[in-house]
Amino acid sequence: MTTTTAAAEQPVSAPPFILYLDGEAYAEEMRGLAVWVADLLLPVYGREVTSQQPWCPRWWEHLEAVARLHGLWLAWQEYTDPAAGASGPAVWHRDHLGPVLNELRSPSGPFAGCKAGSHRPKTAPAVETYDTH
Repeated sequence: MTTTTAAAEQPVSAPPFILYLDGEAYAEEMRGLAVWVADLLLPVYGREVTSQQPWCPRWWEHLEAVARLHGLWLAWQEYTDPAAGASGPAVWHRDHLGPVLNELRSPSGPFAGCKAGSHRPKTAPAVETYDTH
């Protein structure tokens, strides 16, 4: 996605999705995401952990959670920018925050095996390789 800044009238590229990064680029993006999750998302929107609303204290070890939280963070950056207009934050809450948290904290979501204060790695479905012969 390319947007144009009003001041400079030059295109500004959106940052790449975290799953497309590796090495130091991934580590740097994760540092920014972790700060946002710890300093804004959880203090403001982190509700009590229950069996019906799980949360993993080691969320960064769940790739699905990283992907969803990164998308949420990118949308937050876009919709809380003054260029998004006065309704930008409301759109972010309605279209991004609610759906992402509902998926992440669903009893069948990526934290389903995690209990309050503990982490359990996700068991992924078995994958077999398709044989073309």
